[in-house]
Amino acid sequence: MKDSVIKVTEFRKTYGDVVAVDGISFDVHRGEIFGLLGPNGAGKTSTLESLEGLRFPDGGSLQVLGIDPARQSRKLRNLIGVQLQTSGLPESIQVDEAMRFFCAYHGVAPRYDLLDRLGLAEKRRAQYHQLSTGLQRRLALALAVAHDPPVLFLDEPTAGLDVPSRVELHNLMRELQAAGTTIILATHDMAEAEEMSDRVAILLCGRIATRGTPMDITATGAGLTKVSVRTEGSSLSEAGGTFPAVSRSTVKDEYHIYFSTDIGPTVSAIIAHIDAREDTLIDLRVERPSLEDRFLEIATAGGAQ
Repeated sequence: MKDSVIKVTEFRKTYGDVVAVDGISFDVHRGEIFGLLGPNGAGKTSTLESLEGLRFPDGGSLQVLGIDPARQSRKLRNLIGVQLQTSGLPESIQVDEAMRFFCAYHGVAPRYDLLDRLGLAEKRRAQYHQLSTGLQRRLALALAVAHDPPVLFLDEPTAGLDVPSRVELHNLMRELQAAGTTIILATHDMAEAEEMSDRVAILLCGRIATRGTPMDITATGAGLTKVSVRTEGSSLSEAGGTFPAVSRSTVKDEYHIYFSTDIGPTVSAIIAHIDAREDTLIDLRVERPSLEDRFLEIATAGGAQ
């Protein structure tokens, strides 16, 4: 049985008459990256901030490493790292001052190596307000992991980052995970969640619509698998879209594209058709439905499980 580091049971959070989170339950296993997904306003940040001890639940229970965040926040503070959507840092604080301050708070030596790693070496004397949005996000991440917490909360960590910075962040996340860190990643970036998460929960209107591994979630939908084929000759033009299990087809940039409900018979028939006409296969690509495709399908259906 896997060790659950985080347990959320029938958690509910309201703001006046607005129900932000409506009785959700999930757990996070030790050493995994768990994606908490959904559009803005789905309840992701309310859930994270309650797990971090920044907000109090209005129902249900929360545990992080066996600790109740609402009642034992002081005990929790050195065990978690937090990257919020907004840092709350003073505008005039310098980058190296922020690192010294956060490390002193946690009782560890300043981690200037993290500033170097995340491209902030030349900005150590710069004030926070002088940093670009991307650099501010990098600083927030460096501060969140400086004390090597066993649990890390990341709220939209790649918002405003350029591609190299995103890659560096993802590499750092994988290194932290390999070292045993448990990570909750709250994001509306479905591609990022599919790439990085071991398991995910999709939040819609404060409720969990589905949960599981990205592969499991994409496999259970009604989405069609995309098969793109390019040949040397014109054998596929003769066939049209008549292959087994193909619901529709199109042609784009010399590729014949088929949308299949059952990939096995479709691909077998396409290859057999090409071979029978002594045509030459140049390229064949199979793309299963993405997590974003599945999310849109769930969101359109509108029902939480």
